[in-house]
Amino acid sequence: MSLFNSLKNDNLETWHSYTKHEFVQGLGDGTLPIAAFKKYLVQDYLFLIEFARAYALGMYKSTDLAQMRKCLSSAKGILEVEMSLHIRLCESWGLSENEIVATPEEPANLAYTRYVLDTAMKGDMLDLKVALAPCAIGYGEIGAELAKQDGAIDPSNPYAEWIKEYSSDEYQELAADAVKEIDDLGARYATEARYAKLSRIFREATRLEANFWQMGLEL
Repeated sequence: MSLFNSLKNDNLETWHSYTKHEFVQGLGDGTLPIAAFKKYLVQDYLFLIEFARAYALGMYKSTDLAQMRKCLSSAKGILEVEMSLHIRLCESWGLSENEIVATPEEPANLAYTRYVLDTAMKGDMLDLKVALAPCAIGYGEIGAELAKQDGAIDPSNPYAEWIKEYSSDEYQELAADAVKEIDDLGARYATEARYAKLSRIFREATRLEANFWQMGLEL
């Protein structure tokens, strides 16, 4: 079994608390209150700023040019593609980028992003990628599962554009590449003794992702 699948299967209850969260189900059936989605979207924009920093830190932690280029590509994907989606959605509801960046970070946002950055500062590339995995890979799984639901990507669902973004072939390819990268790093650096630490990192990052959804519901 691959390293990522081992981490996921050994923390399946926590993983499902994130990927099958009430917030996620509301995205799929369109019942999520718009106010909850707007709150999430603004905080997720601020979240992505810090995740771009994490990939920049990954460039420093890289041991070869191939890793550096992967981290650069990921940072560019966040800054130039994913954040643009957020701005388009927010502008459709009358929120400007200046208003978004002036919004204070919620405690759940601070806890998650700083945990990832702190993990990266203390550890190596494998630690960083495992901490990033629930976001990078989890959104792909969530998008793919939601897209299978009846009506999820119909124009009548206000969250269809979000679901289409994360179920797209492009994002699915990014998620699959993230799995492969963890497995490749694991083959090089993971040991039986180290696995317990990696599992704790994965579990904590996944728990903080679930808390991020919950933050959106707490209006």
